[in-house]
Amino acid sequence: MRSSIRLRLLLVVLAALAVAGCGRILQGSPEPTPMDFPSMAGALAKQGVAVANYASGDDGCHDRTLTATAIGFDATGPGVSTPVRLRVYIFADGAAFDRRRADVDACATKWATDPGSMEFVDASPFVLVGQGPWPEPFKSALRAAMIEAAGNGG
Repeated sequence: MRSSIRLRLLLVVLAALAVAGCGRILQGSPEPTPMDFPSMAGALAKQGVAVANYASGDDGCHDRTLTATAIGFDATGPGVSTPVRLRVYIFADGAAFDRRRADVDACATKWATDPGSMEFVDASPFVLVGQGPWPEPFKSALRAAMIEAAGNGG
């Protein structure tokens, strides 16, 4: 008789744990955090943008305060068959993005061949910059990938 009571008690406890576990699943998954560069390159690839010749610390303007945030790379994609040099500035969080965004503009004017046609894709905490103009399909692919890569914006 005692073993039957113990078995029932064990089943009740297990059922309670299972229901509690299901409740955790129904609460949803956590918000995505910003991606690292390899994951960002994967997001770009999903949009049809190929990444090559990447280099950490390639800020384009030799600004020591931006060098650690920058990665330069060549990209081709929708409507772009000749590689375009892009630079992504990766900030720690949205507050750093807000603080440093104007510094990226100043830096880009130093390496731009035509500052008036520079293209920017802002997706906090990232800024993607390249010499433009870019065809709309390429720009749309970059924007979609950067928004995905930004996750919750840090």
